[in-house]
Amino acid sequence: MQDFPILDLSAFARGDAAARAAIAAEVDRTCRETGFLAVGNHGVPEQVIADIRAAVTAFFDQPAEVKHRSAPPRPGYPYGYLGPGTEALARSKGQETPPDLKESFNGGPLAVPEGESDADALAFCYAPTIWPDLPGFRPAWEAYYREMEALAARIMEVFAVALGLAPDFFAPYIDAPISALRALNYPALDRPPVAGQQRAGAHTDYGSLTILLPQPGSKGLEILTPQGEWRPVPPVEGAFVINIGDLMERWTNDRWRSTLHRVVPPPEAATRRRMSLAFFHQPNWHAVIGNLTDAPPVHAPVRSGPYLVEKFTAATG
Repeated sequence: MQDFPILDLSAFARGDAAARAAIAAEVDRTCRETGFLAVGNHGVPEQVIADIRAAVTAFFDQPAEVKHRSAPPRPGYPYGYLGPGTEALARSKGQETPPDLKESFNGGPLAVPEGESDADALAFCYAPTIWPDLPGFRPAWEAYYREMEALAARIMEVFAVALGLAPDFFAPYIDAPISALRALNYPALDRPPVAGQQRAGAHTDYGSLTILLPQPGSKGLEILTPQGEWRPVPPVEGAFVINIGDLMERWTNDRWRSTLHRVVPPPEAATRRRMSLAFFHQPNWHAVIGNLTDAPPVHAPVRSGPYLVEKFTAATG
């Protein structure tokens, strides 16, 4: 996949109007076709990345009974440790499949906005993260989360320009985002999957955009092309992989694609563990996502928070 497009954030930030317009046009083309691209020269410190990789590796290397001490206190709780067999992402698209071959640790926003009183928001996206008793884990996690919030905001500025909007158009919608960070561990397999089972079933993401940090050299992430073929997405050294989610597709009135993707166990790599970090950027709980184009609306407006809850419940229910 040598033509996998790379967004150079540094070049966009320092470019003149013509250079920024050219970069934005390429982003628009990519988001119309696949919604997947890499982000290079992103400004996230290498030490922050190294620290979070070390922290989540140490967490997943623990015995199962230790990891389960960070499990959610009740079904439907969004944060903490979710063990193998907990989730089937394809169910969020209405497809009944066996559980995904993965485990995860999940955390939400680092603070509750002042004055937030919506009971559903407080019970779901602002619920406390169930932190593991592991030295250095929480500081590494929170440092990486903050970097992802800032990176997502910079990418949203590029998206605004790509859509012919003012660079700060999305700012009021994402000044209190309800984003989630997931550390994902796909264990090595000692037996073939059952029919229809994947490391992560075919799904689209729910929010505005996802920032993925794959394990260097890892394989298995695939996207469904407009031609109906599954195509591998390679990790790009020194870059994040990003894709747009369902709410961005709705915002653009289907101009941009929230592309179906999955993680498969490639035969040559199935006996090796695969790890990744996924930051799911989600607009503010109360943000109303409607058609921002001049074309007749394809979708009815939705509120970001309740839409997220509905999708999460379908995948974990």
